[in-house]
Amino acid sequence: MAVHLGSVLIKLGVLSESDHMSVASINLFVALLCACIVIGHLLEENRWMNESITALLIGLGTGVIILLTTKGKSSHLLVFSEELFFIYLLPPIIFNAGFQVKKKRFFRNFMTIMLFGAVGTLISFIIISLGAIGIIKKMDIGVLEIGDYLALGAIFSATDSVCTLQVLSQDETPLLYSLVFGEGVVNDATSIVLFNAIQNFDLGNIDAVTVLKFVANFLYLFFTSTFLGAFAGLFSAYIIKKLYFGRHSTDREVAIMILMAYLSYMLAELLDLSGILTVFFCGIVMSHYTWHNVTESSRVTTKHAFATLSFIAEIFLFLYVGMDALDIEKWKVASNSPGKSVAVSSILLGMVLIGRAAFVFPLSFLSNLSKKSPNEKITFKQQVIIWWAGLMRGAVSIALAYNKFARTGHTQLRGNAIMITSTITVVLFNTVVFGLMTKPLIRFLLPPCANHLSRDPSMSSGPPSPKSFLSPLLGNGQGAELETGQNVQRPTSLRMLLTAPSRSVHHYWRRFDDAFMRPVFGGRGFVPFVAGSPAERSVHALQ
Repeated sequence: MAVHLGSVLIKLGVLSESDHMSVASINLFVALLCACIVIGHLLEENRWMNESITALLIGLGTGVIILLTTKGKSSHLLVFSEELFFIYLLPPIIFNAGFQVKKKRFFRNFMTIMLFGAVGTLISFIIISLGAIGIIKKMDIGVLEIGDYLALGAIFSATDSVCTLQVLSQDETPLLYSLVFGEGVVNDATSIVLFNAIQNFDLGNIDAVTVLKFVANFLYLFFTSTFLGAFAGLFSAYIIKKLYFGRHSTDREVAIMILMAYLSYMLAELLDLSGILTVFFCGIVMSHYTWHNVTESSRVTTKHAFATLSFIAEIFLFLYVGMDALDIEKWKVASNSPGKSVAVSSILLGMVLIGRAAFVFPLSFLSNLSKKSPNEKITFKQQVIIWWAGLMRGAVSIALAYNKFARTGHTQLRGNAIMITSTITVVLFNTVVFGLMTKPLIRFLLPPCANHLSRDPSMSSGPPSPKSFLSPLLGNGQGAELETGQNVQRPTSLRMLLTAPSRSVHHYWRRFDDAFMRPVFGGRGFVPFVAGSPAERSVHALQ
C-alpha cells in the first residue's frame, strides 16, 4: 500500500524518486524499530539479552540483507549523521536519565562519581593515547598526526551510558547504577571536552600554560553547563508554579517541560558548553521541583513521555550502529591490510581494558578511605562490576570517530578508514560480549538475595513510596536518613530517634531547600492549592 501510494505521488510530481526512496527507507526503519521492541519484550526474562544487544544484532542482520540485495553497494537505510545523534537522539536519553535518577543516591556518591568521571577519564585518556603513540604509530597504517592518536584516547575513553541503562538495574543494584551511570555522564562530557580541546589547541607546543588553560577550560565548561541546566529547570518550575497552566490545559504544562528541557541542551550547544551535563542536571532539577508543580495527570504523562522518547532513541541508536558497522566503503579501503586492521582493533581493546582498570581500582581505594561506614565502601566485587560495565563503548565513540576521521560519513584515506573500522569493531565486540556477560556477572558476584536487601525504593524521583511516607514526620533530616538505603542502626526508642539527628551535607541541603528554594520554586509539599488540581487538594487534605 505504502509503495503503491509512493508510486502514485511520484507520477503526480509530489515526490521525486529520491524522496520516494527516503520514505521507503524510513518505513522499513520504523518497522525494524517495532520488531526490536517486540523481540525485546519476548526476551525480557532472558538472563543474557537486553534490548540494546537485540537491536544491535537485528541491525547487523538487516545490514547483511541490504548488502546482499544491493550487491555490496550499501548496508544501511540512513546515512550516519553526527547532528542526528547529538541534536536529536542523545538529549532525550540523557535528560530522562537525570529525570529518573535516584537523586539522594547520586549526590551521596557525587565525589566518587566525579573522581571516576573526570579524573578517571583523564587517566584512561593518557594510557590509551600513550599506547596508540607507542604501538599503533609504529605499524605504518597511514598518514596520521599526533593529534589523531590523542583523539583516539578521547574517543575510546567515552563509555556507553546508553548501554549501561540497559544492563544495570536502578532497583536491584542502586549503588552500582548510580556510580557507573553517573560516571558515564561525566565521562562522556569529559571525553567530548578532551576531543574538542585536541581539535582546538596547538599540539605542537604543549607546555605548562597549555595544560593550565585546558584544565581551566574544563572547569569552566563543567560548572557553566551545570549552572545552565539547573537554571533552566528552576525557570520552568517557577513559570509553571506561578502561572499554573494546568487550570486550563494540562497540554501546555507538559509542552513547557519538554521544550524547556530541549532548549537547555540546544542553548548549551549554542554557547559551546557541554549539552550532556546541561540536560542531565536540568532533568534532576525538573524532577525535584517542576514535576511536583504540575497536575497529577501531567505527572503521569511527563514521566511516561520522557521514558518513551528515551527508549525509542536508545533502540534507534543501536539498530543503526548495527547496520552502519557493515558500511562496505570503509571496509574496502581498510581491506588492503586486514591483518593491521585486526591488530589495531586488538591493541585498542587491550588499551581500553588496561586504561579502565588503571583508574577504577586505585580511585575506589581512595574513595573508600573517605568513607567511615563499611556499608558505604565499594567492595572489591563491586569494583570488578564497575570496571566490567564501563568497558562498553557506543554511539559517542562512533560519532567522535566519524567527526575526526571522515568527512560527511565518507573517507578514502587508508589510515582514517582503519581507525573507523577499528572503532566499529571495538564497539561491537565490547557491547555484545561485555553487555551479554554483565547480568550473569552481577548475579555471580552479587547474589539476588543480597541485591534484594539493598534495594532502595524510596530514592526515586517520583512520588513517595510507602517506606518513605514517614520521612516528613521525622524532624531535622531523619527522613533523609531513612531514605539513604544504607543499613542504618534502628533506634531503640523514640527519644533516641529525636536526639540523634543526622548532620550530613544532605541534612543541611534539605534545611536550605525547605527554607528558601521550595517556597519559591515549588516541589513536594510546597505547592499552593489551586482549584481544579486533585494533586494539590490531596496534599492539603493530609495537612
